[in-house]
Amino acid sequence: MVSKRHPTYLSDNRIYTCSTCHSHLLSHDGIISRAFQGRHGPAFLVDRVVNVSIGVKEERMLMTGMHTVADISCKVCATKLGWKYLHAFEEAQKYKENKYIVEKAKVSKESIWDF
Repeated sequence: MVSKRHPTYLSDNRIYTCSTCHSHLLSHDGIISRAFQGRHGPAFLVDRVVNVSIGVKEERMLMTGMHTVADISCKVCATKLGWKYLHAFEEAQKYKENKYIVEKAKVSKESIWDF
């Protein structure tokens, strides 16, 4: 049996993993906001994710206006997780640039215990 390796492991006590393959994705402390919407419901705005592939950039009309974004997917199992904001056309939305939307439905909470 071949085991799937996770390219990057997070050492924080509270992390979120891919709900499909449990690859580490983000630290609880890296969540900027929980008040965002993804394609499939509630989402996190985060400043850093690991073990993701970034797709093709495209202009997309979102609830807050036009943005240039690229979908992000899990590197291990290719599950679509959300997107990366590359450019915001409106000045009030510039704070999102180079940050990520990660859909809550696509991640699982995990705790790492030090014994």
